[in-house]
Parts: sequence; structure tokens; C-alpha cells
Amino acid sequence: MRWWPLAVGLGAYAAALIATAPATLVDAGLRSESHGRLRLADARGTLWSGTGQFEIRDASGRTGLAQRLAWRFRPVALLRARLGYELELGPGQRAFPVSISRSRIELANADIGFPAAALGLGVPKLAPLELTGEVRLQVPSLSIGRRATLGSATLQWRAAGSALSPVSPLGDYELRLEGEGSVVHATLRTLQGPLQLTGQGSWADGREPVFHATARVPPEFEQRLAPFLRLIAVERGDGSFELRMQ
Repeated sequence: MRWWPLAVGLGAYAAALIATAPATLVDAGLRSESHGRLRLADARGTLWSGTGQFEIRDASGRTGLAQRLAWRFRPVALLRARLGYELELGPGQRAFPVSISRSRIELANADIGFPAAALGLGVPKLAPLELTGEVRLQVPSLSIGRRATLGSATLQWRAAGSALSPVSPLGDYELRLEGEGSVVHATLRTLQGPLQLTGQGSWADGREPVFHATARVPPEFEQRLAPFLRLIAVERGDGSFELRMQ
């Protein structure tokens, strides 16, 4: 039994290393998995409790969105063989739970706000439009696995606009996402505004997202908005404009 004190000592040492692992490891992991598009700048604390600046960067490495991120470990999640955290993204934002297992990431009750310009980082085709307005992402419950996504999320774009459009704002819009296993369905609708948008799309496992939308403009706005819409959509004979993202 001479090895027993050594084993206890090594176990205690390993536990101490894990407990004091620096928060900079989070930045290293994000940078590696996202090829430099996601970063955690100015990371402070440990893997279990800390703060930093969560950044989304464009392909050239320039920061397009930065928000304060704080996290705190939730030991109770270990009872379900998961790592659990409470995240707070942005000043004054409500914290929400996130759990991580070997096969999936789950989050609930998330309510996150960010400027519309960040949409151009997620969809590079939108970047030249210099989008304006505020976006709010609400997630009641969402589970993202390697081959299945379950749950729903809603993206609302308020006072939507573009630096290229002569009319501002264009309106308020809502995109609803529904995960049904291997396929995520998306539905776009207009809440209010002169530019009426409707659309549907899907994202199947292993395939590129496909989205189709139709834009309609009241006659009193047609002369001012038509040139802008021709930059991003195909004009149809019935006065509507067709947008495709694939």
C-alpha cells in the first residue's frame, strides 16, 4: 500500500491544476475550433469562473462584434454527467444556463441583444449592405448535437436598415428557427414596416443552408426602394423581388 499516499497526492495535484486552469484556455479553444473567427479577449479568472470580451471576427481577423462575457460553473450539472455553466453575455443581460456533454450543447432561457452589423459576420453576403438596427435572439430551449438539433429560437430585427437604402428604417422582422432532428427549419415574417419580407428555408445535416425570401414594397415606396432591392434581389414581373441565400 505504499503507492496509496502517492496516488492521493497525484489526484489532489491534478484536481488543483483543473480548479486553477486559466480562463485563457477558453480563448485558445475558441480560436482553434473557429479558425480564429471566435475569440475571448482579456480573459480573466479560471475555467470555472471568469470574465472576458467575447469577439466575433471577420475573415481578415478584424473584430466585428465584442461583448462582455461572464461565466460561473454549476456543480449540480455533474449529477447528469455534464459540465454546467451560467453565462451572462453583455452588460445588464440576464444570465442563462448552458450545459455541455460529449454529444451535445444545451441552453435555455437565453435573451441576447447585439447590433445588426454582426449579421454580416455570420452571413458574409450581407456584410456589404452595412446593416443597421438591433437584433435580439431569444432561445426558450435548444439542444445542439452532432447530428440533431432540437428546440426553437427566435431572432427579431428591430429598426432594420442598410447604409445603402434611402429608406430607414425598413421595418421590424422576425426569423423563427425550429430544430427537428437532422433538419432546422427557418421562417421569416414582417412585424411592421414599408418593406414586406416573407421567407422559408432549411438547414439539413451535412448540407449548406438554403433560404428563399420574397420582398414586396407598397407603391408609395417603390420608386425609392426598387434600386436598392435590385442590388440584392431579382425583380419579378409582379413587382416583387426574390432573394436567395445558398
